[in-house]
Amino acid sequence: MKVKSLLFLFLMFTGIYAQNKDEADKLVESGIVLHDKGDYEGAIKNYDKALELDKDNLFALIEKSLTLNSLNKFDEVIAISKHAIVTHPESGLQNVYVNYANALDHLKKNEEALKIYEEGIQRFPNYYQLYFNKGICYANSNNSSEALSCFQKSLSINPKHAGSLNAIGILETNSNRIPAVMAFSRFLIVEPQTSRSKKNFENLKSLMMKGVTQTGEKAVTINIDAATLPDSTGVKKENDFSAADLILSMSAGLDFDKKNVKKTDAENFIRKFEVICASLEETKNDNTGFYWNFLAPYFIEMKNKKLIEPFAYIAYVDSGEEDVAKWHKKNQDKLDKFYEWSKNYKWSTN
Repeated sequence: MKVKSLLFLFLMFTGIYAQNKDEADKLVESGIVLHDKGDYEGAIKNYDKALELDKDNLFALIEKSLTLNSLNKFDEVIAISKHAIVTHPESGLQNVYVNYANALDHLKKNEEALKIYEEGIQRFPNYYQLYFNKGICYANSNNSSEALSCFQKSLSINPKHAGSLNAIGILETNSNRIPAVMAFSRFLIVEPQTSRSKKNFENLKSLMMKGVTQTGEKAVTINIDAATLPDSTGVKKENDFSAADLILSMSAGLDFDKKNVKKTDAENFIRKFEVICASLEETKNDNTGFYWNFLAPYFIEMKNKKLIEPFAYIAYVDSGEEDVAKWHKKNQDKLDKFYEWSKNYKWSTN
């Protein structure tokens, strides 16, 4: 009888626990809706109710820490994160580590934040958000080199991560133009028609014409950044795109040639981008580095598949140009073909 009684009590307890967890999860989901609407205090109330039903509910702890981050209550985020790590040593804590370290970063405790990111990475080495946010932490402390390494790692894990592409584009703009062009171009593919894409479209156009100005009716001035020229010692460095950079400048100067001045902006963009991709293909075997191994092959294949035209019109979708709108109406099949190729592209795992 005693065994049966104990079994009954165990089953009853298990049933109550499962019911409480289900109810708690529903409250968390409702809290997420409130968070997304900007009602952070309302969201917190839901998470607290969930934790009353199921005191260590990981779903509630994670979402509460995220909302507290939005409320700038960073000390509370840290306390909840520590509690979650202690009470769920074997559970999915990826976002707990992200929220925890983000809070430390906001409190200007960069070294502590980096240690928490690294602890999270040791436990979850394939979670791209840990690398991305670690990169943000490095960027906040003006360590661009380490930041770029983190963003590159994040992108290699998730090639569709727009944030990593955006960060690489921004950080490489003044130091290595071609990687910035590739990063912003890929960004416009994975995140079109947003406020960020509009800004990055302008960034891309500016990079394509960098150093090139029309100084007279028949005169064009091309300023070449000395940093982009080949090393005079002949020593090859990683991520050297000096050849492609030089060719792009020369090609951009041809925008003002009489045979090109009547072409649309999109048509001239296509011409210049084809030149970049051709240069990448010609010089790929002599170069090394993340951008050569990961991003360059994507654009080389794009050229070889004759998909630069649809890419260009994807990039120009928010330009407001009439010719772009007309192209989109007439060429849905080309857009479909491009996106199908891009979706199935096999990214390097090296």
